[in-house]
Amino acid sequence: PYGGIDISLDAIASIAGSAASECYGVLGLLPRPGLGDVIQGVLRGDDYGKGVYARKGKKGFEVDLYLCCAYGVKLSEVSAEVQKRVKYELEKTFNVNFAAVNVYVLDIQEVN
Repeated sequence: PYGGIDISLDAIASIAGSAASECYGVLGLLPRPGLGDVIQGVLRGDDYGKGVYARKGKKGFEVDLYLCCAYGVKLSEVSAEVQKRVKYELEKTFNVNFAAVNVYVLDIQEVN
């Protein structure tokens, strides 16, 4: 009766990208691959929107994260931790259930 609240997909991408980049083993986000795209480099700070793809599905919001991980970490553990942390941060921030948080590891780099 008082109106509605719309959640910006850019806001979702910003929160999700920030939460994911703080997880152990994650070096950063990468641009979402497209036809013929070449990975240009790890995204930092304000570029989270290019490494996170958020959309509203039938069952709720869905988020895809494209990561660059450190060499030598267990990718299944890093992916599970990223999923849990991102989902927790998004649900805490927006008070909305998220249907899916999909993690894609596009690159692995050795940390010096």
